[in-house]
Amino acid sequence: MGVTLNPYLQFDGEAADAIAFYADVLGGTTQVMTFGQMGMEGPDADKVMHGQLENEHGITLMVSDMPPGESRQRGNDVRISLSGDDEPTLRGWYEKLSAGGSVGTPLEKQMWGDLYGDCTDRFGVRWLVNISASG
Repeated sequence: MGVTLNPYLQFDGEAADAIAFYADVLGGTTQVMTFGQMGMEGPDADKVMHGQLENEHGITLMVSDMPPGESRQRGNDVRISLSGDDEPTLRGWYEKLSAGGSVGTPLEKQMWGDLYGDCTDRFGVRWLVNISASG
């Protein structure tokens, strides 16, 4: 697999509709996981924790609804996602991106089994790094 860079769009309760729309436009297949499927209860349980569209042209687009407690604002609704199974490369990039910036989630094993962390670099760009458990 190596490493992939793709956009990650954030919505306020519209992620499921958005990924269905983008799949209709771009083709491909989608996978959607809700907050409820990961154990959350309450009014946000049906919101999208992670959605992914992949098509035959090599496009990968990820979406989610804003996590509970956050609201969508201009500038916080797009992130850049780095993912793959090359742990040394991805770990090194995470460390360099977070240096001089801020760490949102430390790079560590998550409930879905992968290593994941997010940070904001010194220029205010938000990065998500996911290292596959198979890596």
